[in-house]
Amino acid sequence: MITDPIAKLLISIGIVIVILGVAWQLGWIQALRLGRLPGDISVERENFRFYLPITTSLLLSLIISLILWIARRLW
Repeated sequence: MITDPIAKLLISIGIVIVILGVAWQLGWIQALRLGRLPGDISVERENFRFYLPITTSLLLSLIISLILWIARRLW
């Protein structure tokens, strides 16, 4: 059994990366339309483009916080 917390963390991060890679290849991540959610600010002018993904950032922060909270509860 693995007792080192760093080893558990690295294994967990690896599993998450593999799951995200599979989801990306299957098109599940693109279906979420991350980066084009309501609340994301986009301004396009003649020679200027400004993009501020507020809603996407909040959603990703919430998901990452939830995953880390669950991981802490399990270990």
